[in-house]
Amino acid sequence: MRQITPTELKQWLDDPARAKPFLLDVREPWEFERCRLPDASLVPMRELPARLDALERGREIVVICHHGVRSFHAARFLEHNGFHQVINLSGGVDAWAKQVDPTMPLY
Repeated sequence: MRQITPTELKQWLDDPARAKPFLLDVREPWEFERCRLPDASLVPMRELPARLDALERGREIVVICHHGVRSFHAARFLEHNGFHQVINLSGGVDAWAKQVDPTMPLY
């Protein structure tokens, strides 16, 4: 499975020449409300199996969670269900806050 660091993702998102990935946040709603990446979409991990048809199989998907563990498992689940362009955000929103956006709340 592909991994991406917060710094690499930030460079990708800031690059107007690259198509933006779908940012899939698999945390719980209370976590998403506390802090999130701009343009991320929330699909809690427990809801993912029922919502697979809502995701674009041909688009690059960056899966996000708090520290990168749930997103790793969710990304593997997506790969096992026919998604081939799945990337895990290493370190999750915690690493994003520490490396990219120090104004983001930590929890």
